Amino acid sequence: MSLDRGIGSWVTKQAFLNGDRIALVDGTGVRSSQTYTDFDNRTNQLARALVELGVRRGDRVAMLLLNSITFMEATFACAKLGAIMVPINVRLKGPEIAYILADSGADVFFYHDLLAAEARVALQEDGVRVRHCILDQITVSSPSSSSSPSPLSSGQSLDQTTSQVPATADEYNDINYESLLSSAPSQPLGMDVDPRDIHAIMYTSGTTGRPKGAMLTHANAIANARNVVLIPPSISCADTTITVAPMFHIGGLGVHSLPFVYVGGKNVIFPTFEPQKFIQAMADHKATVQFLVPAMWAAVSRVPNFDSYDLSSLRLALSGGAPTPLPVIEFFQSHGVPFQEGFGMTETAPTVAVLDAEHVVSKAGSIGRPLMHVEARIVDENDRNVPVGAVGELALRGENIFVGYWMMPEATEEAFKGGWFHTGDLGRVDEEGFITLVDRLKDMIITGGENVYPVEVEQVLVRHPDVMEAAVFGVPDERWGETVVAAVVLEQGSKASTEDIIGYCRERMAHFKCPTQIVFMDELPRNATGKVLKTSLRRQYSGIEQAVTR
Repeated sequence: MSLDRGIGSWVTKQAFLNGDRIALVDGTGVRSSQTYTDFDNRTNQLARALVELGVRRGDRVAMLLLNSITFMEATFACAKLGAIMVPINVRLKGPEIAYILADSGADVFFYHDLLAAEARVALQEDGVRVRHCILDQITVSSPSSSSSPSPLSSGQSLDQTTSQVPATADEYNDINYESLLSSAPSQPLGMDVDPRDIHAIMYTSGTTGRPKGAMLTHANAIANARNVVLIPPSISCADTTITVAPMFHIGGLGVHSLPFVYVGGKNVIFPTFEPQKFIQAMADHKATVQFLVPAMWAAVSRVPNFDSYDLSSLRLALSGGAPTPLPVIEFFQSHGVPFQEGFGMTETAPTVAVLDAEHVVSKAGSIGRPLMHVEARIVDENDRNVPVGAVGELALRGENIFVGYWMMPEATEEAFKGGWFHTGDLGRVDEEGFITLVDRLKDMIITGGENVYPVEVEQVLVRHPDVMEAAVFGVPDERWGETVVAAVVLEQGSKASTEDIIGYCRERMAHFKCPTQIVFMDELPRNATGKVLKTSLRRQYSGIEQAVTR
């Protein structure tokens, strides 16, 4: 057996305990399913191949990958050799991808052929030092073949960030993924990966307008898996989930994708989300446990003939990433689906609290109670506990809490003042221990499960030649939870239109970050010190003051 004490050992141990069980299923049918023995052998091969490329413990391996078996193989191959995976949001534009490549110092870059256009842009930017590019073909054949369409053709649009013509490894002397993997033997490396080693840098938006890399250790992932197992009804090797929430996010990766390997369950993986095909997959594969973000659950609830799909195997439906509208919860409960809500963050790997099915309606608006191995406090500005019912900042402690922000010691120190992780969320706790978030210290917007920080959008807006000032805020949206709105003051004499400004943003940012509405103003509302009053803007255009509502 391997000496590995990190999460790479999960695959090896499951191959020993449950080697013949199915670990991974390609929902598109492009690739064969893998048993845990297959999974272990292939991750051993990939780990050895990466070592031959010069990858060492602590080196960063970036991944611009859609949900896929390749994503899981790269994740666990990195874990086995002690390298650090850096997942990248596939909806980002080239310059945004380049920032993460440069900031992380990634040496190796995995990407899918359908994401080649933005990958190529990123690789040409200053500061990027990638030495090896590894290209994985996710398409069955060329787009001209009518018999074998791309798996994306039936899925949700990726904001047109994918290349319309899939790339090939020969075009830029990239390394073909399957060729690389098959070049190495399947014997284990036998490395002793310390649980304190960093296994992933997950980038999350920051108030400076640049993403921050949250450093998650193997110990964090192990603690998170234990937390997930303790969410009733607990998961086991007998469970199946449809992995469709994006794994480049901590929710898609950490809620079920990684914990399912920990317990030896089955991951059925789809690269994109299309509600009707998804619910059909749940029925076909007899999914027992399922995680989605609220916008996805809402879309599923609108599938015609919902009751015609056999979801009788489903034991747990979990929503997270944003507040779930009460009508959506009530819809699933009325159809016999056991629905729960969870709360987590990138920095917490991610599980923190769960609002169980028993209380999901009676305590609607709450994030629930902290999980077994998570400590939570509501504190004032002096880090003193506030009384029950009083508002303060949510502070957390536990083995699932990250160890800091990559190359940002000051931000790390600020986040961990007093030895507790300060989340930036304002909330209160009731007599039964249920926590309700009422606002955010930072004005983050959550749209369709994606985090958007206004300052990042504002920095793009003010570079528009006709924009003098801009203030970005979120307002409630029935479909996405929140939508991005920009209040804009134009330069004198400008005739710029809403379409002009939104189009400008869409050329420079992922579409989910871009405003869906532009409010033209003569001046922005400010307080006596000149600070823009976003609470006033939210109240004026949505009738609420909070950045996040439940």
